[in-house]
Amino acid sequence: MDVEQQHDAAVSRIAAAIGDPARSRMLYCLSDGHARTSTELAVMANVSPSTASAHLNRLMSEHLIKVHAQGKHRYYSLEGPRVAEVLEGLSVLAGGARPKFVPNTPDRLRFARTCYDHIAGSLGVSLHDRLHGLKWLSPVRGGSSSSASRRGIASGSPGSNDYEITSQGEKSLRGLGIDLDATRKLRRRFACACLDWSERRPHLGGALGAALLELALKKRWVSQDLDSRALRVTSLGQREMKARFGIDA
Repeated sequence: MDVEQQHDAAVSRIAAAIGDPARSRMLYCLSDGHARTSTELAVMANVSPSTASAHLNRLMSEHLIKVHAQGKHRYYSLEGPRVAEVLEGLSVLAGGARPKFVPNTPDRLRFARTCYDHIAGSLGVSLHDRLHGLKWLSPVRGGSSSSASRRGIASGSPGSNDYEITSQGEKSLRGLGIDLDATRKLRRRFACACLDWSERRPHLGGALGAALLELALKKRWVSQDLDSRALRVTSLGQREMKARFGIDA
């Protein structure tokens, strides 16, 4: 009986958290897979920043959303696909459709640009997704710093958005011409998710992300503007991206 009561209480808390109109708008705003700041969510929910903060804390306490800190910014996203499935089911019951996320970043920068020393924009996000789809990368599952280092993870305690190279990825990345041994020796995170400010989805950061940009520039798959961070994919790059990663650039 206690187990049933605890379960019922948990369901009631989650339903109440979703049921508030402002929190509901926040959740559905995040259901397109793009992360957003508390300021953006406050605007979407038509509430003050302080009220938005209280709502976001409530949603996090029920494990409906999570927060990712990047520099001075904090980005919120759904906790996972199960939350999205629940929201989708509620949308079916309620009927109607919600507007999609439309970035307002200039097209040249939105498509491909540098983020510090790695590839960002929609091209960077596509590359990140394909490396996972090809099973070259996988999320870090824990383990000691020494074992992590051997697998291609930065030394120290890996974060929740750090990646390790699979055996298939090791072979393929070396085949592309990336010196993984030298990349591992750099005193920085090896491979990690870096939230893209225009797409609001992750692209690949860390030493491996930098190595991929260096490779793309060296092989003339991309060229960099002299007066901006924009990257241009060359004709050769379009062919190589398609052949090696399955990316239509």
